[in-house]
Amino acid sequence: MPEASPSGDPTPTPTTGATGATGATGAAGAATAESVATPALTAESTGETTLVVVTGVSGGGRSTVARALENVGYYVVDNLPQALMLDMAELALKAGGAARRTAMVLDVRSRAFSTDLVGAIRELKERGFSPRVVFVDADDEVLIRRFESVRRSHPLQGDGRLADGIAVERGLLEEARDQADVIIDTSHLNVNQLRRRIEELFGAEDARRLRLTVLSFGFKYGLPPDADFVLDARFLPNPYWVPELREHTGREAAVSSYVLGQEGAEAFVGTYADLVNATTAGFEREGKRYLTVAVGCTGGKHRSVAISEELAARLRHLGLAAHAQHRDLGRE
Repeated sequence: MPEASPSGDPTPTPTTGATGATGATGAAGAATAESVATPALTAESTGETTLVVVTGVSGGGRSTVARALENVGYYVVDNLPQALMLDMAELALKAGGAARRTAMVLDVRSRAFSTDLVGAIRELKERGFSPRVVFVDADDEVLIRRFESVRRSHPLQGDGRLADGIAVERGLLEEARDQADVIIDTSHLNVNQLRRRIEELFGAEDARRLRLTVLSFGFKYGLPPDADFVLDARFLPNPYWVPELREHTGREAAVSSYVLGQEGAEAFVGTYADLVNATTAGFEREGKRYLTVAVGCTGGKHRSVAISEELAARLRHLGLAAHAQHRDLGRE
């Protein structure tokens, strides 16, 4: 059953599997609202601001596109009235930081304020911005199935049928579709396939990578609630009982050498490094961006810390983005 976004946009059904058609047409043109006679911004001033405008048919998957853009670092504004697009772009430019990559998502509720999306985009260009317009589409039969599966009416069908609402919306969006930079047909894409398509188009390689945290902890303080894997290092001798090591931590060479030199420690670290490495590609395919490997010992000071540091180093050696954190270090 397709999921419905909070905005009521049924997203692509997760049960289909084939790859959908995508395409690109010419540049978008556009703009709206009250034009103020202000000088155009220079290309240099807007060059660091990346704008994406997401629109398309209801039920086409705009909500999934919005979430995918958030995954790769965009500041996403949903249901933005077209009359406010230029204001939003200028706010993003002034704010800088994360807002320099902004995506504006428009649907039929946005069109209640204005129906001139093409004019709104033209105004952005006249002010020096270079928005990329993404249009999500799907076959009528697929859209009808999606709406029926979530028992929602089409926003424009009124007292008519679903097909009537879809036809009205297609008419309103015809010019915007013709001038979109990217058209994505989601008829045969499931949620994960659509997300990957957006990440390929708009995400830097680093933004799409799975990030791993190897987290040491003490069992006596409880399990980390966000752990995806939990490893138990208590089978190793505890440096706490070695007087010269008791006051030191697993981040120090003497304790680390002691822990990693114990029988089974090398196999333990190597086996789990291979296990985690074997799962990362699958987690990335499923859209997971953060993975926590928790390593526990009694108090989170010696064994778990040394193992976490070594495991994180092994994972980095395998090409993964991994770092160690120590939840309970210094807590005793």
